[in-house]
Amino acid sequence: MTTNITAAMVKDLRDKTGAGMMDCKNALAETGGDMDAAVDLLRKKGLSKAAKKSDRVAAQGLIGVVSTGKAGALVEVNSETDFVARNDQFQDMVQKIASLAPAAGGVLANLLAAKYPGTGHTVEAQVKDAIATIGENMGVRRTAALTVKDGIVAAYIHNKAAEGLGKIGVVVAVEGLGDNAKLTEFGRQLAMHIAAANPLVVNVEDLPKEVIDRERAIYVEQAKQDPKNAGKSDEILAKASEGRLRKEFFGQAVLMQQIYVLDGKASVAEAIKQAEKESGEPIKITGFYRFALGEGIEKKQEDFAAEVAKTVGAAAQSAPAAAAAPAAAPAKEEPKKAADAKKEGKPASKGKKK
Repeated sequence: MTTNITAAMVKDLRDKTGAGMMDCKNALAETGGDMDAAVDLLRKKGLSKAAKKSDRVAAQGLIGVVSTGKAGALVEVNSETDFVARNDQFQDMVQKIASLAPAAGGVLANLLAAKYPGTGHTVEAQVKDAIATIGENMGVRRTAALTVKDGIVAAYIHNKAAEGLGKIGVVVAVEGLGDNAKLTEFGRQLAMHIAAANPLVVNVEDLPKEVIDRERAIYVEQAKQDPKNAGKSDEILAKASEGRLRKEFFGQAVLMQQIYVLDGKASVAEAIKQAEKESGEPIKITGFYRFALGEGIEKKQEDFAAEVAKTVGAAAQSAPAAAAAPAAAPAKEEPKKAADAKKEGKPASKGKKK
């Protein structure tokens, strides 16, 4: 049975890969509507940059971050508009919810059930009250927390809107017995790096085997399709692909193998060794969380559906009617062109990544 490829499916695939609409439509048709298979197909054809495009978002609100030394936490509270996110009442609410997040231990249900400061009711009830007061839908979407026995949990907020509030938040667990001030400073710098570089895991060993196997298969297929590799054996192509896997994928996805953004030359692992010399004790990164506002939440798609329909040929059906329409008077032609140009030049609404 033929799968019906909808405009919403095409939009989802384009948001995940950054490929053209017709390429996305063809990939979905070729894979019978299987989204994951379509992503892989586009990557194998060199038409996708999924790792860089998959975090496109539309949600508004704020990320709250808090660090109390040996504990730290993140919380995401969404609103419908950025106007509300700039509201003092909303910001105060997010700050107070974030202050409760370390004790919730990364469990959303615990956070929602926690007593909201200065009231006799829960966080969940407070959010409902805020909806009624502000007049816009909002909600606590997720939370995460880290603790250390020895060392610090460092935090960083990007695109700061108020104290502890912004668009991207990071907490990172830095374990060590060295100078606390030096650990704190290095931890904050590392959190800044994570905000910018968006790694998936701390070490290669943390990557699931199926993820590595999937990436390896894509690199091998890309090598086979490269005309420069014509006539080369599968063994040679496999070795070349393994090199790309380690340099490109591991170099992007694994924190310890990334180039440290504050240096631009050394790896994060090398930066940690330097920090160990300065603190006088071994340092171990035991975990991190990075929240980007609204990542994974889809945008409204009414206009996009019309755009897809036009691209795949629906617009051609209305061409005869357009041709039969009377020509506009010269005096009205220029205003129409100006309006069309203004409409076409309007920017489409990332909001990375992990």
